Amino acid sequence: MPKFIFVTGGVLSGIGKGHTTASIAKLLQFRGYEVDLVKIDPYLNVDPGTLNPVEHGEPFITDQVFEFNPTPSFHYTSAEVDQDFGTYERFIGRAIHPRNNITSGQVYLSVILQERLGTFLGKTVQIIPHITDEIKRRLRDTGGAIKNLDVVMVEIGGTVGDIEAAPFLEAIRQFRLEEKSCDTLLAHVTLVPLLPTVGELKTKPTQHSVKQLQALGLQPDVLIARSQVPLTDDARRKIALHSNVAQEAVISNPDLKEIYELPLKFYEEGLDAIILQRLEMTARPPTGMTDWRQMVDQFVNPTTHLRIAMPGKYVAMADTYVSINEALRHAGANQGAKVTIDMVDAESLEGAEDSKEQLLAYDGILLTPGFGSRGTEGMIQAAWIAVEEDLPFLGICFGAQLLFIAFCRNVLGMKKANSTELDPKTPFPVVDFLPEQKAIEEKGGTMRLAGHPVYIQPSTKLRSIYKKTKVRERFRHRYHLMWDPAKKAEKVGLVVSATDKTGEIINAIELSDKYWMVGVQYHPEYSSRPDSPHPLYSSFVEAMLKRKSMKG
Repeated sequence: MPKFIFVTGGVLSGIGKGHTTASIAKLLQFRGYEVDLVKIDPYLNVDPGTLNPVEHGEPFITDQVFEFNPTPSFHYTSAEVDQDFGTYERFIGRAIHPRNNITSGQVYLSVILQERLGTFLGKTVQIIPHITDEIKRRLRDTGGAIKNLDVVMVEIGGTVGDIEAAPFLEAIRQFRLEEKSCDTLLAHVTLVPLLPTVGELKTKPTQHSVKQLQALGLQPDVLIARSQVPLTDDARRKIALHSNVAQEAVISNPDLKEIYELPLKFYEEGLDAIILQRLEMTARPPTGMTDWRQMVDQFVNPTTHLRIAMPGKYVAMADTYVSINEALRHAGANQGAKVTIDMVDAESLEGAEDSKEQLLAYDGILLTPGFGSRGTEGMIQAAWIAVEEDLPFLGICFGAQLLFIAFCRNVLGMKKANSTELDPKTPFPVVDFLPEQKAIEEKGGTMRLAGHPVYIQPSTKLRSIYKKTKVRERFRHRYHLMWDPAKKAEKVGLVVSATDKTGEIINAIELSDKYWMVGVQYHPEYSSRPDSPHPLYSSFVEAMLKRKSMKG
């Protein structure tokens, strides 16, 4: 079995456990070790696919599919996982399997279905041992799924003290007792606030959080202290004294100019050396850090600036489109540009007299994914403004569908053209259900999901971007562009630039007589990396930079 590093959080949520987990994984990669990452989400949803993105942030889409078969009679398929997986993939630079997202919903459902089959032979089914055993089984199965795996990082969502997280923390306590002491490590991430009235770092919240963890039978080996400023020596000594943690194992995690700098900061703090010593692993010389540091410098020291408008329906939460935001940042930094992204409430554009003036202030428009009718007229309006003004434009999934609707309305004369998702009675259903989706009633895990091959047509902008005839991209949709109106549109400037293998599903469109206008049914942002931006986002940013330079 590989070594296991568990990452818990205290004081409050949203302090960066995901980035901490990913950064530790990156440090171990620098040391030449093979690492996999697991995210435990205590919510009762089976996966985040049906969660409102304003409430929980975006669901991340994996390349592969998770086949969840707790009993012979129950089968569930999904590729929708927690958004932290995007952080993991961006840091370690490879795809992660969706089986690595363990939710309370999956665990409880598995145990309950097994009880119905008589698996437990009439015993009273309880949190301990049945739920905790199922959690440990899932962790060990994950640890054995990849050959030559050295370390499994396990992030536990929420904070210590949450009722939902209690069974997982108990399972970890048992897991650590069952394994050798050198085979597991517990890192606890807490907040050390800076009190502005006295200018002092306050360690008491961390002390209380650690005591709460210790009351559950868990002693952290490492403390990651999140704060606005670096820890003072006095704060570090106080935390160590009251937490029963070695002083050198109290790691400062201050605010940084660039989040991808965090592995380098942890290296300066000696975190990787502490982990390797505690887990009795060889301290191999680090490699690849110079390239990573050069990449970080591109983010920190841009030479130019771009402003991008993102009209959408979920603008109340920053994490709603986090993968798109990061993909744009990757492409910008790689070309020396700082990208500023402004979320534009699509409803505010509907019928607004200044909507054109508002959008023309930007270097480009990205039309976002989404579901449902709210705000869609504003998004269609934004797409048509981009067409009229020849602004660089990228439509992602739902955004591509709305670009197609705008084209059909304004060029083909189908004034009431729409998607049947938005208007089931539209006389011109230019976007409709995928054939296999029409009979499906369940919402969870039933869309066209995960990675699929995309076949790119010759002599298209998309072909010039990818320089390939076939690529693999990740999808998440129920509706698609209809071929009959697309054939009519192809006669007046629209190009179907990619399809599936059969040619029946349209995967991308573009406008041949415009500067840079592309819509894709898939989600290229999920494959973008800070040191390897996705080519579609790179081309979009390049087009905006060239246009900006031409305008002077």
